[in-house]
Amino acid sequence: MKPILIAIPVFNEERHIVRVLREIRSVARKRADILVVDDGSTDATAEISARHPDIAYLRHDRNLGYGASLIDAFNWAGRGHYQWVITMDCDEQHEPSRLNDFFAAIADDAADIISGSRYLHAAYIHDLPPADRRRINMLLTDVVNRNLSLELTDTFCGYKAHRVQALRRLKLTEPGYAFPMQFWVHCACAGLNIRELPVDLIYNDPNRHFGGQLDNPDLRLRHYLNVFFDTMNQLAPCQSMAAAC
Repeated sequence: MKPILIAIPVFNEERHIVRVLREIRSVARKRADILVVDDGSTDATAEISARHPDIAYLRHDRNLGYGASLIDAFNWAGRGHYQWVITMDCDEQHEPSRLNDFFAAIADDAADIISGSRYLHAAYIHDLPPADRRRINMLLTDVVNRNLSLELTDTFCGYKAHRVQALRRLKLTEPGYAFPMQFWVHCACAGLNIRELPVDLIYNDPNRHFGGQLDNPDLRLRHYLNVFFDTMNQLAPCQSMAAAC
């Protein structure tokens, strides 16, 4: 089996993808393969990715959503017989140098999900996030912890390492930005071993849009909560769920 796949969901990232791929390749070297999942980009992302024949490339014909890109990355890792898949964003807010920390945590073999946390250690906080994003993250982290008996400090960080064998036990379908709300419920239901790893809190573009109604913080929060509790209700019979289920 191949050990590690680094999967990078992208959408119109022509400004960042050159540097991000260069740094990931420098850190990963022969320790991991790299996959770019292009979620229907309309800029030069596809052309730039094509300049790197050693990097696998998967493209959606249209924009399907962040969650859909992650699900496709997980499926790719499974078909490719990888043991682990690390997901990271391409907007220069996930430092490629932190891959070394994930490689070390994977080598420890003590968890199924190694989840980056931007709030685990104050020394890693370089920028203050927009107030509405921090408020929503804190509120939803509390909701997840109380309902699933977890001890997370950051529910929305996309910098994660996932044991591929464990992912096969999850039935993930949420295509959009609410994907973590479904993901954590399935992880708890499956009884996966979760640990957090400190990663840098960097906000290069505090004005970045989610798109549509999700740009409204109240509507975004309501949507995330709906996805979370709908998933809780669907998985209520699971005996390994926390007491709330």
